[in-house]
Amino acid sequence: MDMKRDYYEDIRLLDSGSQIFWLIALLAVLTAFPFFASSYLIYTVNLMAINVIVALGLNLLVGYTGQISLGHAGFFAIGAYGTLVLMTKLGLPFPAALVAGGLISALFGFLLGLPALRLEGPYLAIATLGFGLTITQILGRIDYFGGHMGLQAPPLSVFGIEVTGDAGRYAVIMPVCVLLAWGLRNLTKTRVGRAFVAIRDSDIAAECIGVNLTYYKTLAFAVSAFYTGVAGGLMAFVLGFINPHTFNVMISILFLAMVVVGGLGSVLGSIMGAVLISWLQIELNRITELPLLGPLLEQISHSVFTISGLPNVQYVVFGLIMVGIIIFEPLGLYGIWIRTKLYWRTWPF
Repeated sequence: MDMKRDYYEDIRLLDSGSQIFWLIALLAVLTAFPFFASSYLIYTVNLMAINVIVALGLNLLVGYTGQISLGHAGFFAIGAYGTLVLMTKLGLPFPAALVAGGLISALFGFLLGLPALRLEGPYLAIATLGFGLTITQILGRIDYFGGHMGLQAPPLSVFGIEVTGDAGRYAVIMPVCVLLAWGLRNLTKTRVGRAFVAIRDSDIAAECIGVNLTYYKTLAFAVSAFYTGVAGGLMAFVLGFINPHTFNVMISILFLAMVVVGGLGSVLGSIMGAVLISWLQIELNRITELPLLGPLLEQISHSVFTISGLPNVQYVVFGLIMVGIIIFEPLGLYGIWIRTKLYWRTWPF
């Protein structure tokens, strides 16, 4: 029986020899990946890893604390702009600028969490949506941040080592992603993580047993914003150039879709949802290249809609996936994974 007998067993990262084996195998695959993969595939995995970081932070807020947010594009933009400005204007090295950009995002997350204390449900969603839209408008009107023209990312250097190419950026992004995933997994097992879950289940009951709602709700916003800000800083160097239009409202919706599709309240679900949505986002942009489906969609678009709206097919697919997940598997991809494990554990009975 998988029974925990003390607190240290609950927070232990690895519980068995099989978990140690699969962790070592995963780290070995991630280490060897850039030596065998193509540049395009490495670029795709870099985007996936960045989205995984965002999904982890957003799931802490939505899945573990029960606070919905549609404004994470704003934190994403703050992290990206903050990292570039600190490097180009103030001369900070990349590691310090990345952490500082995440902390600036965390500060804005804390400030957003204060008025959110009195809001919940759709009212909180609208408030956070307004925050995300406001941030992009402000960034686009200040010349110090490049205005509507945006900012160019400087050459990337880590501890004096110049980083070039997709493989070099992979060597920076993937360790950060693994470290933050490990940190979030540990955070959810601590007293703080249990307080988040208690607030999600019933904030009134949580307050009755001594949970400080003001502290933990604002802390959840701050930690979630920190993760998103770090991801934004990494994204700035993957893209090489950013402007306010990069961080539109659809980015926030896609982030939320990653969490819902992957599974609320699950670290593994966040990873699975971010990987799937990132892959679909890239592949559906080339939907017109498909042998039969591409020409058919173009014909439908010409006769019913406009050809310029054809790229928005991906959002239709994302919406259908989310509706299907909610109807057939509310736990998301993580629920499917749990069902699969239970099936093979009891097979053939």
